[in-house]
Amino acid sequence: MIANGHILDTETQKELRGLVDRVCDDFPDTYWQNVDEEARYPEEFVDALTKTGLLGALIPEAYGGLGLGINDACVIVEQVHRRGGNASAIHAQLYTMGAVLRHGSDEQKDKYLPDIASGKLRLQAFGVTEPTAGTDTASITTRAVKDGDNYIVNGQKVWTSRFQHSDLMLLLARTSPIEDETKRTKGLSMFLVDLRETKGITVKPIKTMVNHETNEVFYDDVAIPASSLVGEEGEGFRYILTGMNDERILIAAECVGDGRWFVERASQYANDRVVFGRPIGQNQGIQFPIATAYAHVEAADLMRRHASVLSDTGEKYGAEANMAKMLAADASWEAANACLQTYGGFGFASEYHVERKFRETRLYQVAPISTNLILSFIGQHVLGMPRSF
Repeated sequence: MIANGHILDTETQKELRGLVDRVCDDFPDTYWQNVDEEARYPEEFVDALTKTGLLGALIPEAYGGLGLGINDACVIVEQVHRRGGNASAIHAQLYTMGAVLRHGSDEQKDKYLPDIASGKLRLQAFGVTEPTAGTDTASITTRAVKDGDNYIVNGQKVWTSRFQHSDLMLLLARTSPIEDETKRTKGLSMFLVDLRETKGITVKPIKTMVNHETNEVFYDDVAIPASSLVGEEGEGFRYILTGMNDERILIAAECVGDGRWFVERASQYANDRVVFGRPIGQNQGIQFPIATAYAHVEAADLMRRHASVLSDTGEKYGAEANMAKMLAADASWEAANACLQTYGGFGFASEYHVERKFRETRLYQVAPISTNLILSFIGQHVLGMPRSF
């Protein structure tokens, strides 16, 4: 018997898990297998989850949302993954609106947040990364030049996920050149772009090893209203950091969900699979890796919860958010390897669903931030060692 793995849940979080479970009951492993094989967006699942109101979890009740915290929102994405699904199609709807909520104008909040909360509008796309800059965000070259009542945008982004399934997008662009190498992040501005009303954008889908809709996006003299600017011009990098930290906490929760899925599937298979007249789970070579993975997943979940509480109470949480993401990604990958090894050759067969989840959870060693960059951040900003890059 496997522990429930959520003994620390509040009553609200238990209700959230139950609601997600009821949705996931209609979307079993075979649904996700078909979506993966057809390389399509899980539109039916997104619609079903949207109707519950869960995607407005972090939006205040005044704007029609649930008014919950990041600790609660984590339960939503974790449970999707624990049930064998993938929350990459919806997780950005939870956190991207935070930039508007924290830094947007009253007009932007009143205009967009209620429709984001209801699911009428999808804010799923986040245009930050560029081919030549990668995670060196300060080096992006996409420019937004003020021209009367508009900004004219030119440049290129990459890994802009869910663009083709979004009505709105957050875009980071340089509005002034780098004048001081010690302040390279100055001059970056954030824009809330209404994709329904914007022309001049070219999209090129990127085929990847997992079913994750992501794209190269080209901006050629794209005019966006000056009212699209979020907050102050030149302060966009500061604005995205809070959103990115929330993203890392949510990704950590997804990894915890994956880790629990792998542990549960591996344990069940180890009990059921009989070789040489005994369940393979009786062998320490099978049992111990699964047990170790379980311990590491549960430990990672505690760090995820710690980071969530810091975020919800207004404390500094950048280091904790990064550590939670790293530890959870490592734990889910460890659990994935233990599960695949337990299944042996059958783990590579799509009908058992392990290989799909195996591919999906590998992504989190790289995105939304690589493990090496997290270690660099901890080394420099937490432990006070010299900058390593």
